[in-house]
Amino acid sequence: MTSVSLNAAAAGVALTESPDPPPAPAWPGQIFENTTLSYEEQMRAYVEQRAVKRASKGQRQHRRRQKQAERAELNAQSDELRLTRRRQRAARRSEAAAWKTKRCVHQTDEKARRSLSHEERRERRAERRVQQTHWQADKAERHVQVHQRQEEDAQWRQTRQDLRSQLVLLTHSAPLVTAWLAILVVVDNGTRRCLGLPLFTAGVHVTADMIVAALRALCPPELQFMISDNGPQFITEAFALFAQQQTFLHVRIAPHRPCSNGIAERFVLTLKQGLDTHAWNCPEELEALLIQFIEFYNDRPHQGAELDGLSPNEFARRLADCSKC
Repeated sequence: MTSVSLNAAAAGVALTESPDPPPAPAWPGQIFENTTLSYEEQMRAYVEQRAVKRASKGQRQHRRRQKQAERAELNAQSDELRLTRRRQRAARRSEAAAWKTKRCVHQTDEKARRSLSHEERRERRAERRVQQTHWQADKAERHVQVHQRQEEDAQWRQTRQDLRSQLVLLTHSAPLVTAWLAILVVVDNGTRRCLGLPLFTAGVHVTADMIVAALRALCPPELQFMISDNGPQFITEAFALFAQQQTFLHVRIAPHRPCSNGIAERFVLTLKQGLDTHAWNCPEELEALLIQFIEFYNDRPHQGAELDGLSPNEFARRLADCSKC
């Protein structure tokens, strides 16, 4: 009986100027390969390495949450700065309209005064002095407004530049995600072997036809059951036709119950943890990393109770030998 689990994971393409070479895979269980240590020493070393790994994972999660909070705070400050600028421009338009009205009144009064005779000008000399005093005060106030605007504009530009610089530094302190890729996880339920990790550059726009084409090349001929979630690619007529042609039973898990497909879900977590320590610049580099991960995963000892510490490849070989007996 052969059963295959499917799942999908998304990976962002992390761009770095000079990515470091991928480190050699390491896990706390490797300490048991050291035969020079006693069982007690192995257990103590294992507990210490597990504690360090958990602490490191917690620190990475804390730094990630901290960066998210800092980015949200900077975005909030940018929004507030933008809103303040809009209010400031509205107030300036009102001030400009008031100044334009005063200037029009002054120009009208000056034009009317020039049309008066010499005697009429002499009689209104006192009124003229009062008008000139008010006009000079209005001009001085306008001059102060213009100077204040220049200072406000300079301060606003500097604040905006500082916020943009902080956002750039915060963004480039972590790998920059520029594209999304989709990875189809295909795992054998019986042996826990990873049969393949097809990579799709279409990202979230992966179609059922793409999934079917990838599975045709991966699924073994003796396949009887295929377990998947309820993703849109797995509930189409194209996928149902594929199951009918390959004569396997398509089993869809209950909605909102990922534990029903626990083997594939656990593999997705292991895959994400494995990719978290690597960087890549293009889909080709990510595809090479996935090939290395499949070889590493299928040859390493498995913690599943059914495998009894054997690797998926070794467990599959023993099953094949038993079937021949």
